[in-house]
Amino acid sequence: MSARRTVHYATLSEVVQDAEHLIGNHHTVGKWSFGQICQHLAKAMNASIDGFGFQAPWFVRWLIAPMMKNSFLIKPMKPGFKLPKKASSLLPDDSVTAEEGLRQLKAGVERLSHETPTAPHPAFGKMASEEVMQLHLRHCEMHMSFIVPSENGQSPS
Repeated sequence: MSARRTVHYATLSEVVQDAEHLIGNHHTVGKWSFGQICQHLAKAMNASIDGFGFQAPWFVRWLIAPMMKNSFLIKPMKPGFKLPKKASSLLPDDSVTAEEGLRQLKAGVERLSHETPTAPHPAFGKMASEEVMQLHLRHCEMHMSFIVPSENGQSPS
């Protein structure tokens, strides 16, 4: 299996540009497809506006999250975190296509560029808009690192 790639985004527009570049020329190195990755990112972006519908346990919100928040905003996220069952609304659909996932990602980025993300984060609570953006950028970097350009210029069937 190929290695993940290293990506860094300064803006959400860069995320969309990267996804558009990769859509017909990629393979994924993880459990999710291109469409699922894009859809998951879009769902997280929309939840920052509409609400997440769940909270992390109190000890995470009060004891762990305050110590880790800054790290999540400025350092690369580590893969392997398994969302709890109550966060299943953020999980992607099994059958989402690459095109539909990209459409949803673009729509999520568009919303975040025009609407204020006021929903409290499940672990970090109320966050400033710039903090929300930084968190989404780190989240996008981690997930998009699993989408690797194909060497032959074609996506595998």
